[in-house]
Amino acid sequence: MRYWHALFALLVAMAVAAVLTPLAARLARWIGALDKPRDRGLAIKETPRLGGLAILAAVLVAGAIWLPGGETPTRAILLGAATITAVGALDDVFDLPPWLKLLGQVGAALIAVTAGITLKEITLPFVGRLAFPNEGGLLTVFWLVGLMNVVNFSDGVDGLAAGLCAIDGIAFAVIIFDLPNVQHSYATLAAVTAGASLGFLAHNFPPARVFMGDSGANLLGYLLGIVTIGGTLKSTAVVALVVPLVILAVPFLDTGFVIAKRLKYRRKPWLADANHFHHRMARIGFSQRKTLAYLYGWTVLLAGLAVALRFVPYHDHAYPHHYHLGWLLLVVVLAVAALAASVYLVFVLEIFKFKRARMRQLQSLEPSTSEHEIDVRVRQEFETGEFERVG
Repeated sequence: MRYWHALFALLVAMAVAAVLTPLAARLARWIGALDKPRDRGLAIKETPRLGGLAILAAVLVAGAIWLPGGETPTRAILLGAATITAVGALDDVFDLPPWLKLLGQVGAALIAVTAGITLKEITLPFVGRLAFPNEGGLLTVFWLVGLMNVVNFSDGVDGLAAGLCAIDGIAFAVIIFDLPNVQHSYATLAAVTAGASLGFLAHNFPPARVFMGDSGANLLGYLLGIVTIGGTLKSTAVVALVVPLVILAVPFLDTGFVIAKRLKYRRKPWLADANHFHHRMARIGFSQRKTLAYLYGWTVLLAGLAVALRFVPYHDHAYPHHYHLGWLLLVVVLAVAALAASVYLVFVLEIFKFKRARMRQLQSLEPSTSEHEIDVRVRQEFETGEFERVG
């Protein structure tokens, strides 16, 4: 019966978000919360933000029906969701300074932590349980704030963040229902997150008629963070830590590449630029829909691998070191396919490029230019993102 509850919750959240998103767009236009075309963005016209308000409404309606307080601290989860949405909505309207946005994210995370949603221990493959008797609250805040920013960073092209969160939410819901020692209402919360994302996606798929804004991106990151803390990381299963890292690999890799590059060139990590995966794909000629197709496909493949790690009987639970060859080969094939897709997107599609190769190219084109001048020019190209345009 609990599976039907999750399915109904997903459908209701999807319907509510689909119906209310146009109203949120009207409100955004009325108060001037508009995203205008700019160099680092991919918007081609003024587009209303505040789609996160419709996503929040969907979560609140479905959550009030299918998230009983007896299983999870529902009120705290929904209060934290409302808090981070309000902070994000203010940012969509007034463009808050980074420190104030961070303060709001920490505040929303603390609401969940004070209600008992904390990471007290995890189970590591080949290691076993690792307990955090005193550090759990702090680690939970870091994790929740980190996921809010990861999803926010990925929200740079029509339909991307909503689509990825829908895929991830469904994968988490499927897996959590099968995990031992986990409250299944976290699976329902994952389904609600997926449903709200899908309902919003109906209006956000390119060409988007509305953006979710920081109000939606922070909310979805917060909800996925709650799902992972309460639904997977608390499990005693050996895949407890592996599952969220695999399912969320695409936004994690995107954020990791971008922050590493900003730090390399001594920029502030929170300052926006045009070096995300979707920006680089646009620079090599991908349309928005083609970009979505590749990133959706990559995410589905990784989510499928995570589901397979949980459900494919590649080893005997009674004897963990006794493997079933046929099923093990299936998991290996899926893992190789996921790895191949990752290598293809990161290298072949020029998401990652080499500085030395560009220097050799310039030396062949301009043999009279000194090595120092070439080095300075390439460094400037890397810092500005021009490298991907000319490489």
